[in-house]
Amino acid sequence: MATLGIPQNTISVLQKYHFNFQKKFGQNFLIDTHVLEKIIAAAGITKEDFVLEIGPGIGTMTQYLCENAGQVVAVEIDQNLIPILQDTLSAYDNVTVINEDILKLDIVKLAEARNGGKPIKVVANLPYYITTPIIMGLFESHVPIDSITVMVQKEVADRMQVGPGTKDYGALSLAVQYYAKPEIVANVPPNCFMPRPNVGSAVIRLTRHEKVPVEVEDEKLMFAIIRASFNQRRKTLANGLNNSPEIRLSKEIIQESIEELGVPVTIRGEALTLEQFAAFANIIKKKLET
Repeated sequence: MATLGIPQNTISVLQKYHFNFQKKFGQNFLIDTHVLEKIIAAAGITKEDFVLEIGPGIGTMTQYLCENAGQVVAVEIDQNLIPILQDTLSAYDNVTVINEDILKLDIVKLAEARNGGKPIKVVANLPYYITTPIIMGLFESHVPIDSITVMVQKEVADRMQVGPGTKDYGALSLAVQYYAKPEIVANVPPNCFMPRPNVGSAVIRLTRHEKVPVEVEDEKLMFAIIRASFNQRRKTLANGLNNSPEIRLSKEIIQESIEELGVPVTIRGEALTLEQFAAFANIIKKKLET
């Protein structure tokens, strides 16, 4: 089978099937073999691995995954791509293509059935408009994951790895760093894709922490606090929480909790570290229980 990472092979497949790119699915196919090799290397894929690929497209990266992994499950939402994938992956017997929306798929059940509940590796060239819900969905559903290696918009990759006090720091940074160690492994210019996106991309690897780095009694509550404090960036932490329907505490108790944390009452959420958010959630939990 022709390698799809070579642009003319991608073009001939698209012509053969009269394929039209779907704006609503955010389709940008990779046409650079060096980048594909980098992704496989960054994910550290071996024949021992079970890989979940999200959004295989015409199978460009899937071919590389099949060559390197033990088993691959590729989840593709666009029905028009299913016959193409049957063709481009016909040489491999270690791949299953599922025509499904990844956000509706029970991945825990899939990992249990296909990999005996052992940790899986996730690899994807993600559509930009849906990056955050996919990554958060994988973490929050507690799927057994070893690592997630994904191509995302450059600014989203930056956002995942920055710390407090920077303009990109936000709920996504904190959520990703709570669950995993983020590391940008490659920057990818627009000309590596067809069609060319308007923005630069980056490959980021999120290596799952064996144990979460902070002590928090109620992670749901912590994330509710994080969301509330970044919902209105310019507001202080106290005001953000006061306006949140999820945190039902009086203004006085919220201010008292902030003082107990040992930071100024006027502090903004963007100045707090993950450790501080965890400690703060534990303080708030006590107050909610009394």
